[in-house]
Amino acid sequence: MSNQQPESFGLTNQSQFIHFKNVFLLPGRQPASLNARVVGGNDAPDGAWPWQVSLQWRGRPFCGASLISRDWVLTAAHCVTGVSDWVVYLGRMRQKGSNTNEVSRKICRVVRHPGHNSFAALEHDIALLRLSSPVTFTDYIQPVCLAAEGSRFGAGTPSWVTGWGRINYMVPLPSPQSLQEVEVPVVGGAECQLAYNETGLSITENMICAGLLTTGGKDSCQGDSGGPMVSRQGTAWVQSGIVSFGKGCAEPYFPGVYTRVSQYQKWISSHITGQQPGFVKFNSTEPVDPATTVTDAPTYLTHVIREPGLRQVTSRSLSNIRSVSHYGKDMANSRIACFPKYLRPDAHGAEATLISGTDTKHSVRERQKHA
Repeated sequence: MSNQQPESFGLTNQSQFIHFKNVFLLPGRQPASLNARVVGGNDAPDGAWPWQVSLQWRGRPFCGASLISRDWVLTAAHCVTGVSDWVVYLGRMRQKGSNTNEVSRKICRVVRHPGHNSFAALEHDIALLRLSSPVTFTDYIQPVCLAAEGSRFGAGTPSWVTGWGRINYMVPLPSPQSLQEVEVPVVGGAECQLAYNETGLSITENMICAGLLTTGGKDSCQGDSGGPMVSRQGTAWVQSGIVSFGKGCAEPYFPGVYTRVSQYQKWISSHITGQQPGFVKFNSTEPVDPATTVTDAPTYLTHVIREPGLRQVTSRSLSNIRSVSHYGKDMANSRIACFPKYLRPDAHGAEATLISGTDTKHSVRERQKHA
């Protein structure tokens, strides 16, 4: 058993410091202005994001991750280097107190992208973790859909980020440390690159940015690294990004930067044996920034539900969803079928209904930050 603390790397360039969004910092590497957590968010209802994972090292929360199959979770490459001393918690809502719906697993295999080099660049910040044994899907433990190759997330696409990270730069989440959720719009690649020019970093096609560009105030932060950014399309929640790095937390003109999941479909599939994750081709209705457009030209799905707000479905509706999702198996049992177990209310608080895998189009008021 190694006594070495997990790595937490930063990059310096012309006195600007960009930092990954995990919690532990090596001596002498504390960031001057770059880090990661959920800022400007709210407590998530129990079971709202059933793919959310808490990745812990020696009993301490370290990073987030997302469940993508019964055996595998997806996270950031900078979060992990080996299998020792790690525990994955699924179905967890609070870091303090009881979590009656949670299960835990150790990690038996780590697959980091070979192109990731923390000291040289922030590219390819993605890793797969194999669980020590498969998990059983429940209402509180479900896989997320992954953005398929060629997916398009235009500037302004509503996205949600979840995690237990800090609520402001170096400000920890207060007890009981409930899972936080925050809505952020996608920021175009050209705008994001312009913001990060002073840092000397390149925002590449393997990255996707999100945040309130001119005002700030909503973002991921320290402790959220590796966690998912998702958007709603039809009856599926699709993971577009993995929390990676940023300058400060929720600073104006410095959106959070995420690993673009759709760029890694082939890499993910090549390392997962057996039942594959569910990949969904996402097509944003927002204008797509040319700097973020992927060169493939597939036939896209077109229906997008925008501006979601959260509620739990009724047990009657849930039974209908179960008949569609088969608790994570498609009819051929060859891949994960990722359907949501939750809907969101409209602006008047009316409940939408999910029947046989379809739902109604609705919008919702923007949530306000808790004091």
